[in-house]
Amino acid sequence: MLIAAFGTVFKPFLRDRFLHLLVLLGVILALFQPAKIAQFPQFVDWDTIVTLLGLLMLTKGVEVSGYFDFVGRKMINAIDNERRLALFLVMAAAVLSTFMTNDVALFIVIPLTITLKKLTSLPVTRLIIFEALAVNAGSLLTPIGNPQNILLWNKSGLSFLHFTGQMAPLALITLVALLVVTWCCFPSHSLKKLESNQGYPFQKRLLICCVTLYAVFIACVDLGLALYGLLVVILCFLMLARNVLLRIDWPLILVFIVMFIDVRLIVGLQVLHHAFAQIHRLPDYGHYLLSIGLSQVISNVPATILMINYLPSGPLLAYAVNAGGFGLAIGSLANLIALRMANDKKIWLRFHFYSFPFLLFSGVAGWLLLALFAN
Repeated sequence: MLIAAFGTVFKPFLRDRFLHLLVLLGVILALFQPAKIAQFPQFVDWDTIVTLLGLLMLTKGVEVSGYFDFVGRKMINAIDNERRLALFLVMAAAVLSTFMTNDVALFIVIPLTITLKKLTSLPVTRLIIFEALAVNAGSLLTPIGNPQNILLWNKSGLSFLHFTGQMAPLALITLVALLVVTWCCFPSHSLKKLESNQGYPFQKRLLICCVTLYAVFIACVDLGLALYGLLVVILCFLMLARNVLLRIDWPLILVFIVMFIDVRLIVGLQVLHHAFAQIHRLPDYGHYLLSIGLSQVISNVPATILMINYLPSGPLLAYAVNAGGFGLAIGSLANLIALRMANDKKIWLRFHFYSFPFLLFSGVAGWLLLALFAN
């Protein structure tokens, strides 16, 4: 039993090529900055890691409780049209991300979508891609929709409504475009229902426990006590459902830890320091393109943290880093979470088929809106 559990946890680490690539990059970068190896623990945003791990556990707990299977069956009985169901889930992901942050929205919508794969002929992989795009489009609207907006809002001194009004034009245009593309990519025909015995039996006690723990954990995060909240979650699962802890995507946690280290090592390269010092000399379109470009290389949250040292936390930077969440999967941490949760190797290539056009569209739309506001 112990050997089987050991294999369940560690086999995914051996198969995770993306994690291996990040580790290799970190080793190469560390060769140029060996003195910083001792600082690796300081490079990691442990609050983010703890929050992510807690949400992963709670989402998996709800999944194991069988609730997503229960809701999925109710949903396909109410909405049996592929296009309408896709539009509903994409819109739900976008709306939830405006006030629950993009990663939390994904933890609600994607497990439910994966459940639908067992119940219908719905093209789930494509739908998860659109949900990932939806949380990027929806979360850019409000100051609390994503981490970069939280940082920009705190630095800007704007009110909640003022910041939301500033972002509303880009959010509206991007979301409308996404809904139009969703309409075109999902045909309007009845879903073929599958007779499936897969899934988990509904465990009401475990569901109630997960919902209660979710409220406790979020309260702990808000109070700055995320680690204590995580310990409570782990202890409860150890007593009630140990199999939940074995089914967590543990390599995803390590991916985020290594990413934090890699980004700090990249930014710390001496050869880049002189280039960063010249940022203030660039014209506005140079600042805009650089912010988008950095988001594609180091993700939009680190790009925001870097660029806010050289640019004001105004609409130009806000539009650029939010548009930069599209494009490469690494552009937004929410993309990585969504694609990992899909557990489909083919989704990584397919994601970019849709995400790059949205990077181009949102980038151009953002620049045109900035020019319009300036006039």
